[in-house]
Amino acid sequence: MKAFYVTFGQIHVHAWSGRTLDRNTVGVIHAHNYEGAMEQARECFGEEFANVYDKLPNMRFYPGGLVKLT
Repeated sequence: MKAFYVTFGQIHVHAWSGRTLDRNTVGVIHAHNYEGAMEQARECFGEEFANVYDKLPNMRFYPGGLVKLT
């Protein structure tokens, strides 16, 4: 399985295992392909996330760090 990275944009905020997921954090999910990653993101957050990437985004824009989602 491959790592995919979920960002939340400026307006979406979620609580996940005691962590806040927001514009400062990147969620990490593992899936076989991009479609599977999108499906997992939608299962977790509905449509309340910004993007799913197959490469780690520039972490200088995400000072809250990485949060494992799966």
